Amino acid sequence: MILKSFPLRRCLACVQRPTQLRETHTTSAYAYPRIRRRSPPVDPDFGVYHRMTPTTLLARKPQPKEPSLTSIPAHILRPPYARTGTPPEWPTETPILTDAEIEQMREASLVARDALALGGSMVKPGVTTEEIDSEIHRFIVSRNGYPSCLNYMGFPRAICTSVNNVIAHGIPDTRQLVDGDFINIDVTVFKGGFHGDTSATFAAGSVDQKGLDLMRTTKEALEIAIQACGPGVPFSVIGQTIGALAASKGYTVSEELTGHGVGRDFHQNPLIYHHINDEPGVMLPGMAFTIEPILCQGVARGIQWPDGWTISTEDRGRSAQYEHTLVVTTDGVDVLTI
Repeated sequence: MILKSFPLRRCLACVQRPTQLRETHTTSAYAYPRIRRRSPPVDPDFGVYHRMTPTTLLARKPQPKEPSLTSIPAHILRPPYARTGTPPEWPTETPILTDAEIEQMREASLVARDALALGGSMVKPGVTTEEIDSEIHRFIVSRNGYPSCLNYMGFPRAICTSVNNVIAHGIPDTRQLVDGDFINIDVTVFKGGFHGDTSATFAAGSVDQKGLDLMRTTKEALEIAIQACGPGVPFSVIGQTIGALAASKGYTVSEELTGHGVGRDFHQNPLIYHHINDEPGVMLPGMAFTIEPILCQGVARGIQWPDGWTISTEDRGRSAQYEHTLVVTTDGVDVLTI
């Protein structure tokens, strides 16, 4: 995902528009919409679930820290940002992958797929997101991969875990999941010089019907968007397809977070907008990118927490997300994370 405003900068999976930035609190390093001590009442139509809130209002964004050799053994290839936390500049053009490069990227994507399945199997009441992160980290390393999120712009964990009303970039912690939570697990793996990126939303115990409906529609949005892709298709078709389905079900689509090109770089062109848009550009064989729609129950606007990463919905309604990495072929697309 790529973040489009807080201010304009690259994050793990979102890109945000400056015009959408609401009242902000600013530090020397970054700005984020102000979190008020008194929150507005939550719409009862959103259903029954635990509303996630920051544990502190103090600005404490993690600083970049190179992973130790205990965490990432020396034989594992690390991405360029692993030491400093600073990613390389994006390529100006959208890369066109060769058949050999696609197969290398498939290896990373399949490790990400399997790691996501492992994380999903752990989701149940009483389990912490920190425990899920640790198991996925160990699994990726056991497959000779590097967890791409780790130290990307200082992100301190191997994966993102976003619960209930958290839209994206939740940092795994010691909170135990409770019955009725749902959680998005976002996994990216760097292996053989390429990244593979995927995510899904999982239920912890008995999620209410409103939550299940949101999960089901969001997954369907990803599926029909993938079906609409192919050579010569405008990128805007993705947003038209997802936006129409979301509107028909009474949901909104995050315009603050986008999909992105992926390959040798974690994030690169093209940007993939999931809302209805008229952005230029068409798909060509060899282009690789993610589709990762975020659907929300209420207003699809985000508030960034003082940790500098976590983004929750402004109205505390739930959001769900599903994601795949795909590459355009001569006659359609090849989904690499299936």
